[in-house]
Amino acid sequence: MFIHSLADQTSVISIISEAHWVVKVVMALLLLMSIGCWYIIVAKYLTLARVARQTTQFNEAFWRSRNIEDIYSSAQELRESPLSAMFLAGYTELAKLTKDGRPGDRDGDLENVTRALSRAETSQVTELESKVPFLATTGSSAPFIGLFGTVWGIMFTIRGMGNPEQAQISVIAPEIAEALLATAVGLVAAIPAVMAYNYFQRRIRVLRSQMESFEKDYLNIVRRHFLK
Repeated sequence: MFIHSLADQTSVISIISEAHWVVKVVMALLLLMSIGCWYIIVAKYLTLARVARQTTQFNEAFWRSRNIEDIYSSAQELRESPLSAMFLAGYTELAKLTKDGRPGDRDGDLENVTRALSRAETSQVTELESKVPFLATTGSSAPFIGLFGTVWGIMFTIRGMGNPEQAQISVIAPEIAEALLATAVGLVAAIPAVMAYNYFQRRIRVLRSQMESFEKDYLNIVRRHFLK
């Protein structure tokens, strides 16, 4: 009977409802951070999946086609690919430089195309990395926020143990449980955030490597065929 009563007192709902208001604020903050992380995880996973798929499609179209207008059409259709954005930026700059058939300064023109590609790459990387730092922030701070709630709860539990009537295990067990629950909630928020952050960073590094390779290939083609 005693064990059953103690289990009832230490149920999760009971722990949360009877927790100190500071511990409640800590757990509410961690819950909001966890919800935000899961929203970012799902949204970013779907986004990166589309980006990777369209990048593969554009890369195939780029090397398969011998007509720059066909590549331009593919880039317009596959706008979520960072390679498409880079191609369009380079195409636009190249169109300005070759307008009216003027020869221009070869090295200066090539530098302009390089800058256009670099600007597009930076913009695309920034977009890919958007919201991802929040995962790192949650992963690094959530355990400490939860630990703060635990320390706060245990501190008040120890204060109450000065009263012999409140020093019984049936009295202090729920208070200790609520303190430990704050740390558990912090870990629940932090672990998926850290795992997702590492996963997304790896996929973004792969895409960034593809962008760097594409920039070199694009500039070689421009140098050989357009800025002679």
